[in-house]
Amino acid sequence: MSMPSQDNQQRRKKSRPPRIKHVPVRTCVVCRESGAKRELTRIVRTPDGHVQIDPTGRMNGRGSYLCNKATCWERATGSNVLSRALNTELTPETIADLTEFAAGHVLAERHGQPGADLKEPEQ
Repeated sequence: MSMPSQDNQQRRKKSRPPRIKHVPVRTCVVCRESGAKRELTRIVRTPDGHVQIDPTGRMNGRGSYLCNKATCWERATGSNVLSRALNTELTPETIADLTEFAAGHVLAERHGQPGADLKEPEQ
């Protein structure tokens, strides 16, 4: 029987620290602040030209991101920042849909319920 040599003991792999998971970072088109992709809301212009909210973050088309600040949503719907980012004109119906989404979504964020439906405050 042969004894393990010192060379074999040195060749053993050393344990590695746990791997840090990659978190995708995106930038709000209005305030230019960076954040995790899941913390921002994606607005997408689909290949057929419609603009809509992409809750999954995976729809085909040109996308841009908005943070959950009410001021960013107001500026995005009130100026041409979002239309410039998506390379398209926003229709009044699209602006109304985005404003409606922002009213429920941003208020839910303020109450600590991300993505939750708007509920009456308890008294």
